[in-house]
Amino acid sequence: MSKALEGVRILDMTHVQAGPSATQLMAWLGADVIKVELPGRGDITRSQLRDVPNADSLYFTMLNSNKRSLTLNMKTPEGKALLEDLVERCDVLVENFGPGVLDRAGFDWDRLRALNPRLIYASIKGFGPGPYADCKAYENVAQCMGGSASTTGFEEGPPTVTGAQIGDSGTGVHCVIGILAALLQREHTGKGQRVEVAMQDAVLNLCRVKLRDQQRLAAGALREYPNKEFGDYVPRAGNASGGGQPGAALRCAPGGANDYVYVIVQPQGWEPLMRLCGREDLISHPQFATPEARLKCLPECFSIIEKWTRTRTKFEVMEALNEVDVPCGPILSMKDLIEDRSLYERGYLVEVDHPQRGRYVQLGCPINLSESPVQVDRSPLLGEHTTEILEWLGRTPAQIEALRAAGAV
Repeated sequence: MSKALEGVRILDMTHVQAGPSATQLMAWLGADVIKVELPGRGDITRSQLRDVPNADSLYFTMLNSNKRSLTLNMKTPEGKALLEDLVERCDVLVENFGPGVLDRAGFDWDRLRALNPRLIYASIKGFGPGPYADCKAYENVAQCMGGSASTTGFEEGPPTVTGAQIGDSGTGVHCVIGILAALLQREHTGKGQRVEVAMQDAVLNLCRVKLRDQQRLAAGALREYPNKEFGDYVPRAGNASGGGQPGAALRCAPGGANDYVYVIVQPQGWEPLMRLCGREDLISHPQFATPEARLKCLPECFSIIEKWTRTRTKFEVMEALNEVDVPCGPILSMKDLIEDRSLYERGYLVEVDHPQRGRYVQLGCPINLSESPVQVDRSPLLGEHTTEILEWLGRTPAQIEALRAAGAV
């Protein structure tokens, strides 16, 4: 079968996580992704958090599968000439350098579209135009300035960032959407365009229900907290459900660090829950019989349920609650997930062979297209495809050797 993005060539000038997560998604979907890296060092994540000496780190391999690697030093005249050739022949350029880096190197948007009027030029930055435009951003900075941290954690504790990489990988996903939209529009107009995505904006987009709550708070409509007085900000909600239906993470047997199950109590779920807990007397009890009554004593409600969940494993609780149509989910650790054979059977976790580090587990593509199957390949070694790509650009063996001697590749 052909691939959805077959024939689309992407010049990947990204590093670390936000950009590489975007280009990896497109590589999985069939695009030819040429990762441009600095000679001798490459993407800084190749050496960060190494667990195998002199081998690419898992940090790098997890974000760069299915790509080709070209080393290029754009500070040399020869390197700049190569970059011009690549821009002319590629459909998309993606970069997440610091603000102004490509502009100062002589490759601003006017220069790039002069080289290739059909080019899609995608940039990931920390912030959009405004007072923070020149500030650097990292995952936790984006979570803090995008509103996520202020609403994460428990009321009595400090703001907390989430383990989900909503600032980096979340922005990468937003960037892919913009690139695909621009490619589709190019089919009609024949013209390329800029795609700009800010990490702060992407995080706030993922926190839209909290922005909803800010407006509800102003209207005095936060019924989830009837016994509490708040100021003019959305409170940290701990493990409370943000959808208007109470939820909590409850302890399970045997009591390990992640032996919890998250249980949501819908109006119709109270009766089956109480039957499972052996507390039929609370089904019609005035203090618990209605959702409005239970909102006034949620800690007690969940304490009653937890007495039952503590006697079972999280998977036993999940099975029992699903049988009576009560929404729940066990807290799965990374160990639980990497040992889940069903994820391998459906191809979402894949074991990959690497010439430096041996066998490792790689996430597969989270998007399934029936006519575009994904084969997960290992990440490239530094400069592994340099000669191959230079030959495609029309360079002879002698010219390639001269480029190496000049330090351009």
